[in-house]
Amino acid sequence: MTGNSLDFGPRRHPRRMSLTPMIDVVFLLLIFFMLASRFGTDAVLPVAAGAEGPGTTWQGAPRLIDIGPQSLALNGVPVAAADLAAALAPLMPAPDAALVLRPRDGADLQRLVEVMDLLRAGGFDTLVLVE
Repeated sequence: MTGNSLDFGPRRHPRRMSLTPMIDVVFLLLIFFMLASRFGTDAVLPVAAGAEGPGTTWQGAPRLIDIGPQSLALNGVPVAAADLAAALAPLMPAPDAALVLRPRDGADLQRLVEVMDLLRAGGFDTLVLVE
């Protein structure tokens, strides 16, 4: 005995608080906010809702563009992407006439957007998307 009647053994040091649970919570919150937030702006793809507006009739030659994974066809005739604008020019009754885009099996969204960008670069802005 050391002179104290209430001797409970050697003195223990208080346990240090672990920071691991707090770090885990911080990382979970970080992941949550990264997944829940939006980075940048969304791209807007203007696509016509109807052929050329309600109550209008189709004018001019057919302008159906079939979009395949690696190919394009204008009215059923295969055409290269570089030649698409030139092949469409004689079929257009007016500069703002609609073009009908039809993705085929295997064509993903990226392929559709690439063709839409190609058509816009060629001066064709009125696009109608069908299934």
